[in-house]
Amino acid sequence: IDGNSILNRAFYGIKLLTTKDGRYTNAVFGFMNILLRLLEDLQPELVAVAFDLPGGTFRNRLYSGYKATRKGMPEELVPQHGELRELLRELGFSVVTAEGYEADDIIGTISAACDAAGVDCRIATGDRDSMQLVSEGTHVLLTTTHFGRGETEEFGPQQVQARYGVLPGQLIDVKALMGDSSDNIPGVSGVGEKTACALIAKFSTLDGVYENIDDPFIKPGVRQKLLRDRDSAYMSRELAAINRQVPGVSADLQLYRRAPGDPEAAARRLAGLEMISTLSRLGLQLPTGPAAGPDEQPPKQRELEVEDCPEGFDFGERAFIITSPDGPCAVTGERVLRLRKGELRRLLESSVPKVCDSSKRLRKLAMGIGCRLEGVEFDLELAGYLLNPSSNDYSPGRLAAEYGAGAEFLCQQEPAAGLVRPLAGLLMAKLEQSSMTRLLREIELPLVEVLCEMEQVGFLLDLPGINAFGQELSALAEQEEQEIYLLAGGRFNINSPKQLGEVLFQRLMLPSGKKTKSGYSTSAEVLERLRPYHPIIGHIFAYRKYVKLLSTYVEGLTRAAGPDGRVHTEFHQTETRTGRISSREPNLQNIPVRTELGSRMRRFFVVGEGRVLLDADYSQIELRVLAHMSGDEILIAAFGEGRDVHTETASLVFGLPPEMVTPELRRRAKAVNFGIVYGIGAYSLSQDIDVSVPEAAEYIESYFRSFPGVKSYLEATVESAQRDGYVATLYGRRRGVPELASSNKNIQALGRRLAMNTPVQGTAADIIKIAMIRVSRRLREEGLDAQLILQVHDELIVESSLQHKDRAARLLREEMERAADLKAPLVAEVGEGATWFEAK
Repeated sequence: IDGNSILNRAFYGIKLLTTKDGRYTNAVFGFMNILLRLLEDLQPELVAVAFDLPGGTFRNRLYSGYKATRKGMPEELVPQHGELRELLRELGFSVVTAEGYEADDIIGTISAACDAAGVDCRIATGDRDSMQLVSEGTHVLLTTTHFGRGETEEFGPQQVQARYGVLPGQLIDVKALMGDSSDNIPGVSGVGEKTACALIAKFSTLDGVYENIDDPFIKPGVRQKLLRDRDSAYMSRELAAINRQVPGVSADLQLYRRAPGDPEAAARRLAGLEMISTLSRLGLQLPTGPAAGPDEQPPKQRELEVEDCPEGFDFGERAFIITSPDGPCAVTGERVLRLRKGELRRLLESSVPKVCDSSKRLRKLAMGIGCRLEGVEFDLELAGYLLNPSSNDYSPGRLAAEYGAGAEFLCQQEPAAGLVRPLAGLLMAKLEQSSMTRLLREIELPLVEVLCEMEQVGFLLDLPGINAFGQELSALAEQEEQEIYLLAGGRFNINSPKQLGEVLFQRLMLPSGKKTKSGYSTSAEVLERLRPYHPIIGHIFAYRKYVKLLSTYVEGLTRAAGPDGRVHTEFHQTETRTGRISSREPNLQNIPVRTELGSRMRRFFVVGEGRVLLDADYSQIELRVLAHMSGDEILIAAFGEGRDVHTETASLVFGLPPEMVTPELRRRAKAVNFGIVYGIGAYSLSQDIDVSVPEAAEYIESYFRSFPGVKSYLEATVESAQRDGYVATLYGRRRGVPELASSNKNIQALGRRLAMNTPVQGTAADIIKIAMIRVSRRLREEGLDAQLILQVHDELIVESSLQHKDRAARLLREEMERAADLKAPLVAEVGEGATWFEAK
């Protein structure tokens, strides 16, 4: 394995990933993915990973300009080199280096030993230089990395000759002629790969080329270049040739057999890097506590069995509960008690304070046996999410690995049992240090009950209406399909990017982007650029729209409907980085609203006889939050006086009195308003409102001149994020912004946008959660026949009886508008109807 090459490929092929304390991990993560795939596919007996060492090599002594044009290693990659080497050693792999030589030379030496011993060898690299080493027994696996997934193309002698027209060993002479810009090997100036390959294919070697310099095959212009740069060509050959006899690199292949290594150290390193999935794939056990010192014995664990909970058991002052797939267990003292229905009900309904791994799962258990859950004091899952919203796993084992919590005892049947108590103590302390204890207790924990009730009630569907709509969509899709076939001159699979690309770019000869090995891109962005060139493009968009509506929404909702005719989505609190709630199975927050046809889907969300839907939507909540957090007096005044903020913005930005603001100017001002919240740049704004980049830049500058408080606030927020490493909402919810520390300007720019947007969007998410809690609680306290059934971003939907609808609507508006006391007052608009479409 070419360690440097694969690590670099992984680094540039995967977006920056960091641990919660800001350590970069994307290159190590990508490298390990490729390594594990290679091990699985090849099942090698021997593995060597070669790395370059800092400093020059014999090639630099030969030519001072060798690799002189390369940029320095990115700051984010430097520490990952050391992490990876130590990790590989801990995993028992041979890490091979040689002072004064490159990884290619080490690989060349070991592959030569393999050839001599008749041992099959595979070289994993992202660098084509190793192609010269290919033989019958040695093949190159050329590796690329896309989104963390390594893809390889194997090259043996036949594949090399088919690709280049020369034998593997002749590639050294090819490079001598063509040079290599990445390594700054000069070669012969003006001779490219095609000419170099043709010359070596004809004359076999560099010597052969110069021995036949007057051959008519060599064109006069090329002959002149070859004669001019003869010395450069021979020096380049020395630079290009891989040394296959590196001193100190052993030819004893058995030295490269994998050793036992130090699995515990590897597990701790991977856990510290938050690479839990990699740890699992390696078959390593999650560490459950800090490592013992050199003179210390690791803490002894007491092995316990799960017992059935005795009837009438006294759980003491606090109960720790694990929601195991095999049934809930209570952890008390040094006992792990399996809870049967009777004891579970008694415990859940009791006032005993409860610490659990997931209060949502626990509450669903309670609802399943017809009782209420009382006294939840702490939730490991929610605490883990607040402390690290970038993670995707908040199980006790994962949290224990991340925070170094040791198990108090070992319980084979329920491994998480020994983690819950020490984890709770650690996470409570960390939440307190981060000032997020109140956020957990007053927002996240109370919200769990609301979400469980919403899931249980569900939303009634008009299934006959959905089926009829599906038939209409099928007919429309078929109509578009026939139009596409007519314009294309024949039938093909419209859903196949490969076949569609061939039709558009080969048959119809439309201008294409760059072709990749997988074919032409037919993405929406590519097709949008092709609209003016052919009417088939409009039909393709229409076909895709109908098929998407049919498969995702019509068929998806029909499948998701329960026996009661209702769809019961799952709401998730721990999936977004900003604190927003998400919806899955099915995702009701993604029902289309921007097109007439898509918005019709809302007609099929209905109520039964004698009932009505109340739909309340915050008016411009994120802009009101921005006004409050920035303290901008002009923006606050506009909201406070009830003026249309988009018209107000247009008036100030475009220098017109409000009565002269046209709908188009208002639309542009609206895009600027919401774009500012998201840290929009001039290019993106120009695309959104179809103006030039300089014009968009002027709009942004004019906005900041008009609202100076907003500009000062956004600049201060970015400075604070750079200093502290995180941003926070009004309610203390934190999000790390490691992107700001990147040396890459594009990633820095992303970090700036995240820093500007997160406090605003996150505060709006916190406010809607507070509103949900208060609306649900007050509906219950006032005994109304009305229930909160859905939340979609800034919108709440209540299903009510006709008898109670007026009181429920008034209550809904009141609680939404009182959810936060902002300088720009919150406004909620309530509609009603027999369908979601009518109520909206």
